[in-house]
Amino acid sequence: MDPLRRHIVLAGLVVPAVAALPGLSLAEDQRPSPEDVISTWYRLIFELIRHTPTYSPPVASRAFAYLGITTYEALAQGKEPMVSLAGQLPGLTAPPAPDPNAACDEAVLLHAVYVEATKNYFGNTGPSGQRAMQAMATKLGAKVSAGLPQATIDNSLAQGKVVADHILAWSQGDGGAVIENMGFPLTFTPNKEPGHWKPTSTIAQQQAPLLPGWGKNRPFAMPSADACPLPPPTAFSEDKDSQFYAEAMEVYEAVRNLTPEQTAIARFWSDDPMLSTTPPGHWAQIALALLEDENAPAGRRAEVMARLGITVADAFIACWQSKYEYDTIRPVSYIKKNIDKTWEPLLITPPFPEYPSGHSTQSGATATVLTAIWGDNFAFTDGSHTDDNLPERSFKSFWEAANEAGISRLYGGIHFRPAIEQGLEQGRCVGAFAVALKMGAQA
Repeated sequence: MDPLRRHIVLAGLVVPAVAALPGLSLAEDQRPSPEDVISTWYRLIFELIRHTPTYSPPVASRAFAYLGITTYEALAQGKEPMVSLAGQLPGLTAPPAPDPNAACDEAVLLHAVYVEATKNYFGNTGPSGQRAMQAMATKLGAKVSAGLPQATIDNSLAQGKVVADHILAWSQGDGGAVIENMGFPLTFTPNKEPGHWKPTSTIAQQQAPLLPGWGKNRPFAMPSADACPLPPPTAFSEDKDSQFYAEAMEVYEAVRNLTPEQTAIARFWSDDPMLSTTPPGHWAQIALALLEDENAPAGRRAEVMARLGITVADAFIACWQSKYEYDTIRPVSYIKKNIDKTWEPLLITPPFPEYPSGHSTQSGATATVLTAIWGDNFAFTDGSHTDDNLPERSFKSFWEAANEAGISRLYGGIHFRPAIEQGLEQGRCVGAFAVALKMGAQA
């Protein structure tokens, strides 16, 4: 069976069966609520990310930001205590207000938002994804419209499209709207000096690094891409008595002596593109599951997913700005040259510079946002990878999970320790900007 069909349980409807999704238990003739619409579409989006080739972690983070903002703005129009993000995010103006004399239904409005948004942000997904989006639009659309006056349906669909188109138009000027060659520049001249990034893959496309200009994209809540700067990484050296060599030895020895638990941690947080929902999707799955557990109303779901999407998108902009500022060599390149030419990391090294760790920056940012929402020492269980046959993991707090996500990259042989520690701190800074946004629904 096609992997996309298997993962999203297409069954006879060729869309996620509502009753089969965790947290949703609608009878066949029960009309979906706005909350159901949000959860159902996000679960399809998780699978679209798995099966859209251009959706590397930075690109996925951008999609989550715009999807969250579109959802939130669709619900926030004139509805206190929700406060529009217009004027808070750079260049965003308020979407056209709905006609006060035209009745709208929230479930239909949200459905229209997702139909338009997924069509726009996942337009380059494969045939299975295209069929799934179309089938979802048709089948779920019929369910949410059941029993409503045609005028209400028409007004709701029209307003949803207006909001989605408004956010889409704004998104086109951020620098990340067009991804060519899966994000790898067609021409690139690497720095040949010692200590700088060098290709870690034999794949021809990956002789240039991924998305070197991503750090120049327009940020969301951050005032600028360099709003959360980092100290330089450890000074490069091949001297066996140097700090850099010691950090490389730590990675080398860690991978050679991994415990079963450390191996499990590395694989749980790996979140490779095309094999998972990517690191931003992993945290989005955690947040959505928590919202479903508490049966959160639609406004709260929209706010949480918007804040989360904004902070992961900013995290990748900040991280990529730093990565290409410092252009640091990867452990596998250094270790093979200076310590052991036969050494291999547990995980595949991503094709871009080392410092800081993207996992760490985005995990620090999300931990900051989710802690602001649910509080310190909020215990939860993460079952994001149960469909991939990886056991769920439990955490005493979001920061415990973020720290584990960070150190997983050392266990995988992907990062030196400073990239992890400084990445988490950069994420803490990034997350604070998203926390400061005035929204109002989640309280």
